[in-house]
Amino acid sequence: MKRIALGIEYDGTGWRGWQTQPDGMTIQDQLEAAIRQFARTSITTTCAGRTDAGVHAFEQVVHLDTSLDRLPVSWVRGINSYLPAAIAVRWACEVPGGKDGFHARSSAVARRYHYLIYNSPVRSPLWKNRAGWVFRPLDCALMRKGAAFLLGEHDFSAFRAAECQSITPVKTMNHIGIERQGDLIVFIFEANAFLHHMIRNIVGSLIEVGKGNQPPEWIGKLLDGRDRSKAAPTFMPDGLYLSRVFYEDKWGLPQRRDVFP
Repeated sequence: MKRIALGIEYDGTGWRGWQTQPDGMTIQDQLEAAIRQFARTSITTTCAGRTDAGVHAFEQVVHLDTSLDRLPVSWVRGINSYLPAAIAVRWACEVPGGKDGFHARSSAVARRYHYLIYNSPVRSPLWKNRAGWVFRPLDCALMRKGAAFLLGEHDFSAFRAAECQSITPVKTMNHIGIERQGDLIVFIFEANAFLHHMIRNIVGSLIEVGKGNQPPEWIGKLLDGRDRSKAAPTFMPDGLYLSRVFYEDKWGLPQRRDVFP
């Protein structure tokens, strides 16, 4: 059996997230249906991290096991010929399999997400489903001060969804960036792993700071309190992008490095 790693890009609009559902309207269902048509056999995929409904990905990473012998370019072109326009395989490569081989989820050492907010008094049809919208002015400097409390290893229970299945709420936040580009505010979150809805819950709370409704220190108090009910509501999924999954160089993945800074 060979183990094949794939880099997947998708527009999450209209799909019910990554994980397979009975109605087949998920990214995993569509991908596995396309693989089945290409390979003429059913093959299950494993992803680096499941994304929710409406969340996009510039580079989701998956692996699959197969006895099929094909060149990487054949996997890319063959699977893409059966995928809907909203989903595409960007690259493929063979990786070591077995117990000590590559695993899309457990071999990952960090994940990076971007969240885009369109900050303007009037909504933009061009950013519909591509960015969250906040019509009140947001102060990026205040949000950066609030975000600083989240850096390092913490119990992120205050930003954890009730249905989260993670074994532990303790995660390590390596980097948070918040920059304004015209009417667009770009958030960057990089951590070893994330809890369910963690980024959207953090963004919702940072927006309260950016509006001036709460001081930056409020974020630290939320973190220490570990009470989800005290934080802001979960923000919309529209502007969330899985932009990079990090692996050790030894796996030799042909990952893209030019999507976002």
